[in-house]
Amino acid sequence: MQNVNYQKKLDEVIAQVEKSAERPTLLLHACCAPCSSYVLEYLTKYFRIVLFYYNPNISPKEEFEKRTRELKRLVGEMPMNDTPKIIVGEYDQREFYDIAKGLEDLPEGSERCFRCYRLRLEKTAQLAKKLGADWFTTTLSISPYKNAQKLNEISSELAAVYGVNALPADFKKKGGYKRSIELSAKYGLYRQDYCGCVFSKAERDKKKSEQGEKNNSCG
Repeated sequence: MQNVNYQKKLDEVIAQVEKSAERPTLLLHACCAPCSSYVLEYLTKYFRIVLFYYNPNISPKEEFEKRTRELKRLVGEMPMNDTPKIIVGEYDQREFYDIAKGLEDLPEGSERCFRCYRLRLEKTAQLAKKLGADWFTTTLSISPYKNAQKLNEISSELAAVYGVNALPADFKKKGGYKRSIELSAKYGLYRQDYCGCVFSKAERDKKKSEQGEKNNSCG
């Protein structure tokens, strides 16, 4: 499938929004505070945002809670047109392990991740429908490690199922990822060094161990 310029599509939506009398509502799935920082700075000018923090993939629970606190702190400290409401979804890791079953040994960026995208995006689309939001999307595409094409494809499929508009997005464009790093430094945000799930953590730990062995070798 041919790659789509989702930033261009987002620009087109924003151009239409700017012509409207009222800002539409956006249910924004948030994976963490650092990724949310730029997206909030960017989109609160055009949308009335509700943040949905739903991430049952994150392990352990203490990590989930730490990221939740950081998101709430960011929203409380960062100046925006409107302070977004935060909805924290249920933390039930069984939901994640059910979709990851049989794919535990695959690397990050594989089918396991795509199923995780769908799990979180479907909950977002369902809630957007329930709340009567005009649009839904996720902050996930800001990461250079996330597949923006796949995220948008899944969102479009779910939009058709639930009758809610999927906002096209590739937030790493226009220097979005770089800006998120700047904002993270400005607000002293905790920036995790793994995606969040137990499998990505194991992959990170393995790489660190291998790097340590190299550094400790004699030649």
